[in-house]
Amino acid sequence: MLKAMSTYICVKERLHPGLLDKLAQGGAQAIEIFAARQHLDYGNRRQHVHEIAQWFHTSGVALTSVHAPMFADYEWGRSGSPPVNIAAVDRAQRIEAMDEIKRALEIAEQIPFRFLIQHVGTGNESFSDHKFEAAMTSIEHLRAFAKPLGVRILLENIPNELSEPEKLVELIQGAHFEDVGVCFDFGHAHMMTNVAQAFDVLKNYIRSTHVHDNKRDRDSHLWPGDGSIDWKEAMELLASAPHTPPMLLEIEGDEKVNSAEKMGEAFRKLEAM
Repeated sequence: MLKAMSTYICVKERLHPGLLDKLAQGGAQAIEIFAARQHLDYGNRRQHVHEIAQWFHTSGVALTSVHAPMFADYEWGRSGSPPVNIAAVDRAQRIEAMDEIKRALEIAEQIPFRFLIQHVGTGNESFSDHKFEAAMTSIEHLRAFAKPLGVRILLENIPNELSEPEKLVELIQGAHFEDVGVCFDFGHAHMMTNVAQAFDVLKNYIRSTHVHDNKRDRDSHLWPGDGSIDWKEAMELLASAPHTPPMLLEIEGDEKVNSAEKMGEAFRKLEAM
């Protein structure tokens, strides 16, 4: 199983080759870039994206996926910028969200990648038919934009009513999105219902993962084993997936922790299960 790491672990820092070197040293065979402008200025194609592209071209490590932007500013919403929300019922807001996501998708012109990880709605968002239809329309536009770039859209199960496993399946099947899959987030599944139940609903669509832990109290993105997920069960489920996805760690950064060493420990522990 491919061992992968999200740059979410250093999302508060400007992404540079030294940070990517640490992820590779920790055992990452592939990387997911978290598209936040303060982290990777994906609109700065001549300098910042080019710098990161050079690392991927020479390192032998693949860029497997990019996490779609959650905010369009450089302060992760603290400036008052609205969230990037493809389920917004306001058409103008939805168009702005899609334009921002397209800018991140254009990374693929310099660094090819397979998947764009996309949220449907924002955290704790309630369900409505209007939001559901808005999301469906947005995904239709995004998949059409992504296809010539060689990128496939994966929807993530996040803690809201639009992204419950059954709703994601309904969205994919109802719109006949044969090329849209799911990024299965273990931590979110643990918070929303339970890992086994959510996995069973989504397993035929799973093409990537977000592996992290929590104690069901908040979305804390802990290292596996630091929360209350049964990782033996979780890894057995992952091994049973019809399409073997990467085992991709998405961890909250901690300056006190040697991330490369911790990654190696986490990969060894999970593989042993």
